[in-house]
Amino acid sequence: MKHGKYRFIAGFLVLPLAIYAIFVISPFLQAIYYSFTDWTGLSPDLKVVGFDNYARLFQDEVFWAAVGNSVTLLLLLPVVTLSLGLFFAFMLNVGGRRRKKAVIGGVRGSAAYKILYFFPQVLSVPIVALLFQFAYNPESGALNAFFAAIGLDGVQPDWLGDPQLALWCVMAAMVWANVGFYVVLFSAGMSSIPKDFYEAALLDGANRLNTFFRITLPLLWDTVQTGWIYMGILALDVSAFAFVQIMSVGPGGPDYSTEVLPLYVYQKTFRDGQAGYATAIGVSLLIVTLIFSGIVMRLGRRERLEF
Repeated sequence: MKHGKYRFIAGFLVLPLAIYAIFVISPFLQAIYYSFTDWTGLSPDLKVVGFDNYARLFQDEVFWAAVGNSVTLLLLLPVVTLSLGLFFAFMLNVGGRRRKKAVIGGVRGSAAYKILYFFPQVLSVPIVALLFQFAYNPESGALNAFFAAIGLDGVQPDWLGDPQLALWCVMAAMVWANVGFYVVLFSAGMSSIPKDFYEAALLDGANRLNTFFRITLPLLWDTVQTGWIYMGILALDVSAFAFVQIMSVGPGGPDYSTEVLPLYVYQKTFRDGQAGYATAIGVSLLIVTLIFSGIVMRLGRRERLEF
């Protein structure tokens, strides 16, 4: 066994690595190849055009609008979603009043609150997008009806039809759909932190804010970092595409205010028949995703805390 351990290990790795290479690595390499062609996506005929597709990207105003919107989602969506998830999880697990024989405790009925927060995860993305689309309707939507009910008849925004508001409306829907998952995830992490840590800190005079930044956040940092990368990828993948495709005017509008890279790839492939150019956009999306993941991993690197 000692002399044949490398053959033994290789025997277990060959099949998984082969499957990974066929179904993951191979499509990436194939997409990179197509990005150097003029393939339409419908015809078997194609011609290698070199870097023409990439040169075209620099002159494509819609592409840069999509990049700006995708980067906005990439920077803000993880911050807002994870911050709300941490806040609600902390309140549910540590933010309650002190009770008998317990220095700390969550709010009463925290289990029921977790179910309510997690409920959006049960709904599919199209259903959530349609619900918010109905709520944003300027004529019969719930938001404008609420403003009218409280006497603000003059405040009737065209939520998804206003270029200044459309992207923020889509982002609000994405936050609502995902924050419940992180409430449950962070709650599970907080429940594993020994209560002695909190009790010692509170006895030393620390308040709730100090215990969060000195105890909870450092011990949950690995989970937060993983969630940050996941939310960043979600802001760039099919989830962002689905919300924008269903909710926005156009879609991608008005005035390309909600155009994102996944949607632009879809439009160029299936609407315009420019699969070669679309794969070049997809390669640029891959580069943005890798850069984001690398930055988060590098900035979030710290000594691992164990308890």
